[in-house]
Amino acid sequence: MQIEHPYLMFLGDAPDTLAAKMATGIVDWRRDWCLGQLRLDGCNADVGVPDMGVRDAADAGCKTMVVGVVNAGGVLPDHWTNTIVEALEAGLDVATGLHRRLSSFPRIAAAAELHGRALHDVRFTDESFPTGKGHKRTGRRIITVGTDCSCGKKYAALALERDMRARGMNADFRATGQTGVLISGRGVAIDAVVADFISGAAEWLSPDNTPDHWDVVEGQGSIFHPSFAGVTTGLLHGSQPDAFVVCHEPTRTRMRGVDYPLPSIEQVIDRVVELGRLTNPAIQCTGIAINTSALDEDAAHACLEDAATRHGVPAVDPMRFDMEAVVDEIQSRFG
Repeated sequence: MQIEHPYLMFLGDAPDTLAAKMATGIVDWRRDWCLGQLRLDGCNADVGVPDMGVRDAADAGCKTMVVGVVNAGGVLPDHWTNTIVEALEAGLDVATGLHRRLSSFPRIAAAAELHGRALHDVRFTDESFPTGKGHKRTGRRIITVGTDCSCGKKYAALALERDMRARGMNADFRATGQTGVLISGRGVAIDAVVADFISGAAEWLSPDNTPDHWDVVEGQGSIFHPSFAGVTTGLLHGSQPDAFVVCHEPTRTRMRGVDYPLPSIEQVIDRVVELGRLTNPAIQCTGIAINTSALDEDAAHACLEDAATRHGVPAVDPMRFDMEAVVDEIQSRFG
């Protein structure tokens, strides 16, 4: 799908910036595409671009309003419909990552047809996927996994691709979520794939390639999260990774959205190796990516040093610093 930019990021009444992580991700990696944000009363999210109304955004040259909030279950609150219709009436296309097509809402569908605007449902694909087969594929693959959902897997994968390419390595980011698809222009929202075909979709996303090529697969959910472990496991088996990076947010004690304790990094490493061996017996951990944004500089360095010492692999913050040490580890192990 061709989604025109610049974007107006619609944040609705998101309770916090983490709830608007789709908008945040796009702004962080494609800031030049984002002219403004539209926030409803009660919105506590802010992605750092100018506040704009629909008409102001249209006058400034915005082409698409991106609904940058994906709540639990990916539903569209009824009270957002008016703003979406207003955007269509002002001449903007609308893109979402929700689990229901925009065209299934009568008022939205009617406004899009009347004003000749496009509705982009990024979570949906017209591709048909087979079931996964687990056959060994050529090329290399690395995936990001997490101690929780929303802990930096996409950012770590994008930063890893960036730093691997800067090193002259043959690497491509493979998006598995709606935000990654909007950032990279390709991929598949794996959590919208029918369960039987998740591993097959991951195989399709990271097919045979040249021996020196790395697919950097964006991870989803957490192997320990009761809501999302099914998606995580299917993606792990289908991507058949040679290596993985564990992503972690050190200030959390409970998993996001459920009353479950956060697993340790060690537990994640052990479980991912155990399950990943089904399709790649040689799977190994090559690094830890820690989101230290809630820590000051000294505490961040101490946290990273402690994790590296405990687990015997480089520990980095891909946004505060870089992924160079993890790239070093990959090259030392795989050449």
